[in-house]
This record gives sequence, structure tokens and C-alpha cells, in this order.
Amino acid sequence: MKVVIGTRGSRLALTQTKWVIDELEKHYPELACEMKIIKTKGDLIQDKPLDKIGDKGIFTKEIEAELLKGNIDMAVHSMKDMPSELPLGLRFTRTLKREDARDVLILKEGYASIEDLPIGATIATGSKRRKYQLLAYRSDLNIVPIRGNVDTRLCKLEEEKLEGIVLAAAGLHRLGLADKITCYLPMEIMLPAPAQGALAIEIRQEDTKAYDLVKVLEDPVSSIQVEAERAFMDAINGGCHMPIGAYCEVIGTKLRMRGLLGDELGKKLVIKELCAPIGSEKQLGEELASVLRKEFEKNDW
Repeated sequence: MKVVIGTRGSRLALTQTKWVIDELEKHYPELACEMKIIKTKGDLIQDKPLDKIGDKGIFTKEIEAELLKGNIDMAVHSMKDMPSELPLGLRFTRTLKREDARDVLILKEGYASIEDLPIGATIATGSKRRKYQLLAYRSDLNIVPIRGNVDTRLCKLEEEKLEGIVLAAAGLHRLGLADKITCYLPMEIMLPAPAQGALAIEIRQEDTKAYDLVKVLEDPVSSIQVEAERAFMDAINGGCHMPIGAYCEVIGTKLRMRGLLGDELGKKLVIKELCAPIGSEKQLGEELASVLRKEFEKNDW
């Protein structure tokens, strides 16, 4: 049986897709998987911030079009890049084992943590979520924009004389670059994007064979986390223009979830936490979004 899997062409995207292929072929020796690289709008436009060129679909639309045409059988994405609603005719398969959801700092030699940085240190990130949380912790920092894949950003650390850059731990782990990490940012300082560290396997709605193939790779804890965090994202109805963060922790039979909502200029930044029993993932995400919105809309800022 042959399966064609679509992906972006970055080293991280290819590494993630290769991992999915290896896992599938490990369970199904008779399976023959083929990768098809598809360029997206987000890959082609590198000279503008993400919030200036569109919403979350900038990394997925072209791949989804190929999926709907039947030119590929599956698509592998980073779940945090996925918009709230999928195109008609497409769905996700099961959620695979999630990588470390945290953000990390890669700092110039001589610094070991965010506390070590001198006043006015320049840190690069392309994310408003990261920018405003950093400033909430260290208002003196000089936060500048950055675009490009992981390798490009690592090069810019030296080329642009930065004190540091912020990246997702998951990508560095998957690329075998964990040794580049200076320090992990705790959730108390930096809430990750909803579903950060998780992969999304997208298929056609009616393709039960593809769905069943991936079922064997499902990770129950990751599935719970992603369902709660995406429910939060859907209910908050935010995209690249607003800072949004969420992380759902599974503790025994309980769920503890923290969420973040900010405005486009970073003047408002609200963080709240709720708990619920396992089995109420969707309701927890939606309730947390509602609590945050009510707090956010107060006029006492």
C-alpha cells in the first residue's frame, strides 16, 4: 500500500514528516510512504511579520488544496500552525506523542538565563505572544522581529548581534539541536501557543483507511491536551494578530489549564487558570476562554 504525505519544505517540516513515516512503516512493514514537498504562502514571504501577511492558514492552505484534490493522502503540520476551522472535507487523525511544549531561550555566550541579561538586551522573536510575555517579565528588554526557519534564526543570533532568540523546544529537540538551548522558559513566565509541540495529521473526511492507519500511533495524554487547548483557541477566536497562549496539564484524573489573552499592542495581558476532571476537555477550554474574555473586556485597565 502506498501513501503520499504532503509537507512544507523546511528542515523541521521534513524531519517531522520523516518521523511520522518511520513510525507508520515500523507498524506496517508493507506500507510504502512517499513525501511530497509543497510550498506555502508563509514559506514564500519571508520579509514581513506573520501578522502582516495573513492568519494561521498561511502555512497550510496550499497543502490542504493538494489534499482535497487527492494529490496527497495525508498532510503533516505543526498543530500550532493550524487554524481553528479546517476546510470542508478535511479532518484530523489521532494525536501523536507530543514533544516538549515549552519555549526556550538561545542566548549569546556568557549568559545563562533571562535574569542574566543586561538592561536593554536585544531578544528576537516573530511572535507577539512571546514578545509581550517577555516584556511582562522584563520590561527593559528590547524585543525585535525575526523570521525564517530554525537554522536561519540561529545564524541571525550572531549576524545581527542579538543577545538571544526565542524558539520552541519541540523543533530544536526534533532537529537534534537541544544542545543549542541555553534555558527553558517556565510556564509561569511563558505560556506556549495552544498545542505547541504536537503534530497534526490531516486527511480527507471520508478516508477511513488513512484514519485507521494513524490510530495505532495515538497518545492518549497528548490527545487530551490538544483537544482542550484547541477548544480554548476556537472559543477565544484569535489568530496571529492577538497574543494567545494555553497549556493543559494532566494530573491523575484531573486537568489543570492556564490560558493567556492579550491585545495587539500588548497593553492588556490576562492569564487565568481553571481545573476540571478528565473527560471535560472541550468544556474546560471553552470555559477558560469565556473567563479570559470577560476579564479582558473589563474597562479598568
